[in-house]
Amino acid sequence: MFVDKVQVSVQAGNGGNGFVSFRHEIYVDRGGPDGGDGGDGGDIIMVASWNQNTLANFRFQKAIKADDGIRGDRQRKHGRSGKDLEVPVPVGTIVTDEHNGILADLAENGQRVVVAYGGKGGFGNAHFVSSTRQAPRVAERGELGDSFKATLELKMIADVGIVGLPNAGKSTLLSVVSNARPEIADYPFTTLSPNLGVVDIDEGTSLLFADIPGLIEGASEGKGLGDDFLRHIERTKVLVHLVDVYNESITEAYETIQNELQQYKTDLTKRPQIVVLSQVEGLDDKTIADKIKELKKVLPKNTPLFAISAKSKQGLKELLYSVKAEVVAERERLLAEEPVDDGVPVYRIDPNQQPWRVIKRNNGFVVRGRKIEKFAARTDYENEEGVRRLRDIMKKMGIMRELERQGIERDQKIEFGQHGTIAY
Repeated sequence: MFVDKVQVSVQAGNGGNGFVSFRHEIYVDRGGPDGGDGGDGGDIIMVASWNQNTLANFRFQKAIKADDGIRGDRQRKHGRSGKDLEVPVPVGTIVTDEHNGILADLAENGQRVVVAYGGKGGFGNAHFVSSTRQAPRVAERGELGDSFKATLELKMIADVGIVGLPNAGKSTLLSVVSNARPEIADYPFTTLSPNLGVVDIDEGTSLLFADIPGLIEGASEGKGLGDDFLRHIERTKVLVHLVDVYNESITEAYETIQNELQQYKTDLTKRPQIVVLSQVEGLDDKTIADKIKELKKVLPKNTPLFAISAKSKQGLKELLYSVKAEVVAERERLLAEEPVDDGVPVYRIDPNQQPWRVIKRNNGFVVRGRKIEKFAARTDYENEEGVRRLRDIMKKMGIMRELERQGIERDQKIEFGQHGTIAY
């Protein structure tokens, strides 16, 4: 089964907790703190691979989870870090988060992108030894790994997309010119999933063709099969539009597909396009010429138009060389549009960005900020020394002074998002 869009739950590994321990050995006086740090949680890495064709593996595997880090131990033993989880996906997969933000666009074989980072392990009490603090009894909790719902969407990467109404001869053409072996029959919607095939144009040129399942009127609105597969045309450089010569109205058949391409979220009619009058075997030259003349009336100016028969291979050579020329021209155009990287990074400072901020609420205060929330998440609120350390950090950062300026009173609550609460 071809699956090209799934939603999964992503959970990177949590960091291991730090450990509170003191060295106890015979004949060793005041051994001191020796609690080790926790291990880091594992990352989740998406890896693009030509060995994957669909996202079917995720139909039943809805949860992707990396290993957690192990807690630290006595004798300064660090906990083992969680193993990173590598997830193979087809080339052309886009990973987005719950807010439709793109986390990864895996367009090349072997490309690797970390989509979820594991949490850092917490420090053990041995980490906090100083000249003024000889016996700390505080250890940090491990950070939580990234956790969210992700959508995986496959958009096939092909040089050429073959489009047309059902039974226009798309699968037959692909089977004749390439190594693909799609199922072919005499009824509509024979092709239920896109087929890929490598076409050798000449000794130095091979192009990847994609046969897109038959579109019908209303496909861009979800009718038939086309709405599910129009996304695969987005990445193609050139479209080959097949029009069955035996349609009652070849101009209407052509305009039906053009309208669906135009109504899609991205206007696909702007792609370079070659129009092909297909299945002309058995027709005399005059009939073919009349059909070409009729179709030209609705084509944009300078649109390449060919009449072919995949079964008898009539006109295929001329068509393929025209496709090659269009693909080369489109590649050069896209290359010219790419921004030039001069290698000099430009850094801009956001004047509105604050290291932290205090928000007054009816029942207390909320402290927000990446750095302070990170410390709050690593604090063990059941450990008095851990809470005291958090207060010291707030004081050094100036947060306590701001709370006092805003009129905080004794025993009022101070929240750190979802990471915990302390009393003033």
